Formats: sequence, C-alpha cells, structure tokens
Amino acid sequence: MRGLCLVVSSCLLAAVPVGCVSPSRDGLPPGSLFQTSVVLAADLLPQGMALGDVTAHDAVLWVRTEGPASVYVEWAPPSVWEKAALMGTVIAPVSRTKPLVTSAETDYTLSIPLVGLAPATRYRYYIMAKHAGDSMDQQPATLVAKGEFSTVPDAKISVPVTFAWSGDLGGQGRCRQGAGGYPIFDVMSRQHLDFFLFLGDTIYSDSPCPSPPNEPGADFKATTLVEYRARHRYQRGAESLRRFLERVPVYVIWDDHEVRNDFSGPFDPQMPAGRQALREYWPISTHADEPHRLYRSVRYGADLELFILDTRQYRSRDADQDGPAKTMLGAAQLQWLIEGLTHSTATWKVIATSVPLSVPKGGPGYSDGWAAGPHEPGFERERQVIVEAILAGKMKNVVFLAGDVHWVQANAYDPNQDGIVDFHEFVAGPLSARPGRLTPASEALHPTRLINEEGYHNFGLVRITKTVFEVAVVDDAGQPKFSYRLTVQEGPNSP
Repeated sequence: MRGLCLVVSSCLLAAVPVGCVSPSRDGLPPGSLFQTSVVLAADLLPQGMALGDVTAHDAVLWVRTEGPASVYVEWAPPSVWEKAALMGTVIAPVSRTKPLVTSAETDYTLSIPLVGLAPATRYRYYIMAKHAGDSMDQQPATLVAKGEFSTVPDAKISVPVTFAWSGDLGGQGRCRQGAGGYPIFDVMSRQHLDFFLFLGDTIYSDSPCPSPPNEPGADFKATTLVEYRARHRYQRGAESLRRFLERVPVYVIWDDHEVRNDFSGPFDPQMPAGRQALREYWPISTHADEPHRLYRSVRYGADLELFILDTRQYRSRDADQDGPAKTMLGAAQLQWLIEGLTHSTATWKVIATSVPLSVPKGGPGYSDGWAAGPHEPGFERERQVIVEAILAGKMKNVVFLAGDVHWVQANAYDPNQDGIVDFHEFVAGPLSARPGRLTPASEALHPTRLINEEGYHNFGLVRITKTVFEVAVVDDAGQPKFSYRLTVQEGPNSP
C-alpha cells in the first residue's frame, strides 16, 4: 500500500454536520473511540500530522499524502463519540469536512480548517483517507489517524497557560541524527504545554546537512520550490518532531533561513517559493483578503494576548539607512500591532519577534535585527515607534519573546530612564544549531541584563496566571538554565 500524508488550503473547506452516524462505519476499529492518545497508521501518514493556530472557534489541521489521496476529517467532543459507542448511534451532530483530494500542486499537503468550534472545549477528531481514484461512496475510507485538542477559552475566562518558544532547527550541520532526529522535542513534550511558539528558522534551506553524521536527504542548499519542500520533508523525518506535533498545538512564523540568510522580503526573488513551502508544511491560518499574510494575534483567555510578528515579508533592505522610510514590519502590520496593543485587555501582552530588539547582528554594513551596530544601520526608528506607543499608552505587562541569535539573553528595559522597567525581552534558542557569537544588548533602550549565555540547545518555557509571568530556559537535557518571575502591574486596560 502506498503511504499517505496531507496539508490543505484553508479556503477550500467547509464543515458540514453529519447526523445519526454509526460509529463502526468507515473502518473505525472496535474500541478506538475510547482511546484518547493519537494513533497513526505509519504506512498511511508517514510524516505525521500537526495542529496549529488554535483559537476559541477554529483550528488548522495539517497532513500530507505521499501521492494523490482523498481525505476528510470528522470531529466532535469526546462525549459525543463515547455516547455513540454506548448507544450505537451519534445523537448530537458530528462535524465533517468535505472530501478533499491532495495534489502535486501543493506537494500533496493540506491545511484543513476545523471551524464552528466552541471555546474552552475538548474535541476528538478522526482523519479518514483513501487513494484518489476510488469512489468515496463505493469504497469506505480508512481511519488513518486520530487525536484530541482543546480550544482556547474566550477573553472573559482566566485560566493558567503554559507554553514554550524557541527557533533555529537544523542549522550549520546540526541536523537529524538517528531515528529520533531532534530529541529536544521529547524534552519539551514532558512540560505539559498548551502550545508551542515556533519563532522561525524551521529549516535551514541555505545550510547543507552532511551525511554522516546526519541522516541523508538534506545535503544541498535549497533555492527552488521543489528544494524548499524537500528540506521541510526532511525535518518531518525526525520521530521526535512528529511525536511532538501530534500532541502539542503550534503557532509558527518564519525568519530568514526558510528562504536564505538575512533576506529582505520584497527584494528577494526566492521569497515567494520559500513562503509557499512554509505555508504548505505548517498549519497556518489564511486570511481570505490577504492570502500571504503571516502576522496574527491569538487571545488566550483573559490573561494572554499573543502578537506574532512577520519580520521578513515587508522589510526594507537591511543596508538601507535608518529613518522614516525604513521598515521591518511594513505600515499595515505596524499599525495593526500598535492598535492591538492599545486596545488589548489581556493581563499579559506578549509580542513574538523572530529577531531580537537589542542585538546588533548581520554582516558588514548592515544589521539584520532591530538594533544598529557601530557602523551598521538597523531598524531603530521603527522600534522606537513601538516603544513610544507602549510608553504613551502606559501599557503594563508587555513582554517580547525572540530567537534567531543562537544564545540565551534576557533584558529589563527602561527606555525613558525614569527608574521604572517598562517591558522585558527574553531570547531563547537554538533548538539545534551552532552557538552564535555572544553579544551584549545595545544600550539604546537602557537594558538591565538578566542573562547573556550560550553553548547549549534550549527552549523558553512560560507559565502565566492572572498575577504572575514565570519564564525559564531549559536545555536539551531538561535542565533549567535560567528562571525569572514577573508580577502583574495594573495598567489602563487592566480587566
């Protein structure tokens, strides 16, 4: 039997209710409705699946088939499936997508929207598939995978939240080694995460993975869509990553190595291909009126609003002189961010930026991050616009999370030098890459250094309540390397 795997375009799907459905039809194995762990048919979905961009009312499910296949998904709360098993029929309606056919046009991937969900609700889903060409009506599909997830609570409900963030996977020859590939994901799985924030460099398309010591399949630099896709598939060959994505929802954004080192979006002819491969291989929601948009926000109950920035697609050239015409975010995204921060009633406002605020980085004559170097222009004018909005709005409990530089850094900032910390930044990573060139934070935002350390693979771990923001950095052996605790400050938009 040929293998199957899937990813769908979010604009193609609609959920349709299915009433009074026998739980044993379509090849559901006896007893499977009572199992709560993910079960994969390895020969049908060899690259696993992933769930992402979960909100109070929808989510995106990613799959990929090895060739053309017809796929659909059914979902309902576990109580519905269990009642069906007891009574022999589904009393409440079960939601189902229309059958979808994977094709070479999207490398047989699908990012399938699950819509019409209720907040703070547990759902169980079943993925049904069969090889394309067989009638879905005449021959039943096969159950190829199942899993569970919870939607996020609405903005009125205060609940604890635990999540991890990091970036930089498989850089500078630190690629898949052995079947597990990237064991740091097994370490993260033990943290009981509500979600993982993947802050870019999900592949290193411009950095070959020599074999040995790495698993074969990525010993080339990618410059075309076919090659970018191959590098994404290579990452999915890591068993630890597949296991992680089967259990933990993700919110994914890119940085530079999904295209090539330090690229500036509108000026790089390789960007469209790199962007297409990224969207094909990760469960990222699609805006109908902005199909290429990647920046987005997530409201996670009363206490967290997450603003995920796209620092690549709209940026000016890194070497341009800083000033009013130079931008990292583009005018629309910058306005979206400031308005979102201004009106947010979340206790903690977290801004995810793939590049750090205060580390001058890049090459001769340019800085690829927000900060300028001694002779390298950065993006400090636009950074100051964001800082002034925070100060003018008297915003409290603002935290920046970053990656990219391959070391751990944390800073408390007092940009107006009034003796009061106005916001914090925590930098984590790499997941698996060569350590970076350790650099202190620039002084422009008047930082107090909390840590500046390198030499180990790591991720950041955050635990949030209504009154406390606890952050830690954990290495790939599961050992904590740094921890810090913020207590809530009352602000003008406090709930």
